[in-house]
Amino acid sequence: LEQLLQERGISRYRLAQMTGTKYPVIDNYYKNRVTRYDSEVLSRICAALHCEIGDILEYCEEDQTE
Repeated sequence: LEQLLQERGISRYRLAQMTGTKYPVIDNYYKNRVTRYDSEVLSRICAALHCEIGDILEYCEEDQTE
């Protein structure tokens, strides 16, 4: 999300306004502090930024080796 917002010149505050989402929620997505992803929030972000979910999220498997 950070990279996408920087590329488009959109602040976290502006994205919060565009999506009707509280700033702290957007800030948590921006700083990758979310532990449970809300599909409604993700949907609003994608709609506001005209992007796909894969543009803001990336799945990475945890290293299972000890």
